[in-house]
Amino acid sequence: MGFFQKLKEKWTKQADAVTEKFKEGLSKTRDSLAGKVNDLIARYRKVDEEFFEELEEILIAADVGVATVMELVDELKMEVKRRNIQDSAQMRDVIAEKLIDIYRAGADDNELSALNMQEGGLTVILFVGVNGVGKTTTIGKLAHKLKSEGKSVLLAAGDTFRAGAIEQLEVWGERVGVDVIKQAAGSDSAAVMYDAIQAAKARSVDVLLCDTAGRLQNKVNLMKELEKVKRVISREIPGAPHEVLLVLDATTGQNAMSQAKLFKEATDVTGIVLTKLDGTAKGGIVLAIRNELAIPVKFVGLGEKMDDLQPFDAEKYVYGLFAGLFDEQ
Repeated sequence: MGFFQKLKEKWTKQADAVTEKFKEGLSKTRDSLAGKVNDLIARYRKVDEEFFEELEEILIAADVGVATVMELVDELKMEVKRRNIQDSAQMRDVIAEKLIDIYRAGADDNELSALNMQEGGLTVILFVGVNGVGKTTTIGKLAHKLKSEGKSVLLAAGDTFRAGAIEQLEVWGERVGVDVIKQAAGSDSAAVMYDAIQAAKARSVDVLLCDTAGRLQNKVNLMKELEKVKRVISREIPGAPHEVLLVLDATTGQNAMSQAKLFKEATDVTGIVLTKLDGTAKGGIVLAIRNELAIPVKFVGLGEKMDDLQPFDAEKYVYGLFAGLFDEQ
């Protein structure tokens, strides 16, 4: 039995709501990427240089990223030689296998997606990212997820700059049943964080989720503000923030990569939340971010509903990419 067939059998047996979400959420990328790979395999009986050139183009078009594509294709060529693959149909398995390998880079899926939770103490999670990527919505959805796991949660409205940001977070707080610590619009974001930490300590809260400003027009000021926010958090709770999650909009493709590079330089980003993965045909960006920036994707947004924010799983991702398209083995 081939690699993808094993994967398919595993996730068909363990078919749960999350696997289905990955399948549904990646339908646009699947139609684009996997459909083209299948067509390529159907057209080429032999695995030759032309086959790999076309495969490169398909992967780059899906925003897998040029550097990652070159690395992946080199690995595939080596595997073809090692296994003495003649028939292009055998490439389905090898491609699926290598996509997972490149994402994992020797690490365990659970380790990559797990949040650094402080057992018996306060966990502080800082959210960064530009305006319009779905940062506030992501905070609301994560608050819902953590609360449903039995944790007490508090929100800090640190985006004091954008009009309506505080109110938007309050709406999510009401929806989820979680309090929001805020100050007036235009206040010092670091002061909001200070208040929120004192409130979280006083209430013995498990998790504090902190929103921050996302204006990139004056990025020097923004990065200085983020550094100040981090300093205040670290001073009040040594070792915090325990996670710095960068929220990126998957539909912006390579622009998301440049944002990731920028924020990685300014703040010690520990993980990515990729929103609107269900809205793009370029879901290969997951692999590019992981491979080129060495930052794991912790969560992905696979729809609009409250429970559509899911921990990222490389196997479910690859299964979702190729589900139904690699059947004719």
